[in-house]
Amino acid sequence: MSLSAADLQAYLIRIGFEGEARADRETLARIVALHPGVIPFENLNPFLGIPVELTADAFMAKLVHGGRGGYCFEQNGLLAHVLETLGFKFTPLAARVLWMQDEDAETPRTHKLLMVDLPDGPVLADVGFGGAVCTGLLRLESGVPQETPHERFRLLEKDGEWRQQIEIRGEWRTTYRFTLEQALAIDDALGNWWTSTSPASHFTFSLVAARSPAGRRLALRNLDYTTHQPGEDTQRRRLAPDEVCAVLESDFGLRLADRDNLTAKIRTLA
Repeated sequence: MSLSAADLQAYLIRIGFEGEARADRETLARIVALHPGVIPFENLNPFLGIPVELTADAFMAKLVHGGRGGYCFEQNGLLAHVLETLGFKFTPLAARVLWMQDEDAETPRTHKLLMVDLPDGPVLADVGFGGAVCTGLLRLESGVPQETPHERFRLLEKDGEWRQQIEIRGEWRTTYRFTLEQALAIDDALGNWWTSTSPASHFTFSLVAARSPAGRRLALRNLDYTTHQPGEDTQRRRLAPDEVCAVLESDFGLRLADRDNLTAKIRTLA
């Protein structure tokens, strides 16, 4: 589904995109770099037991006009509508998250990303992977470190399965694994339902927020708040429950509609 001209313009203004947007590498790279720095990754809806809707109207109302963010199905769902409107050709993919888990962990396919066709070959575009989101475009080349606006990333391929890795202090850490099989809308619906409602999904019982502006990464997990600049030591701070909403508003730019209810839920984390 394509967006209206007004919706596309509202999105570009939201992420701070200036100039004319075209269906080319430069535009795509700028969008992927800007989006995660402005529209935060967050799970307030699942955390508060509120349904997550996967429609273009819902994405626009929440992420663009509502001062909110979302997780991968919303972030990359919105990106898909933007790219379709601009005239890009792409394939939705689904990945199994391995971030902070063993390499052989068996996880569901609950991460959405996009493979975008460009004249010089396909690239991965992903604006919805939280604190370790790749803010650059990744060529489908195995074993080659690739520079991004933040850390270096690389892809590894074996027997048709790909793994994305991020380099942190000289160590390569896997974020997720995936194949190039197209993910259908029903796959997104199933993954979104599990991620936002299952008692086994950490999004239903933990608070998560992340933002990656130029040269920095901000991440909140429950009461633990970290800020990081590449090449420097990570700054860590334990927040009091009553501080969290203020940090979500000031540092992550979130507009909180029900502050009292959210604060009450956050207190249970302590």
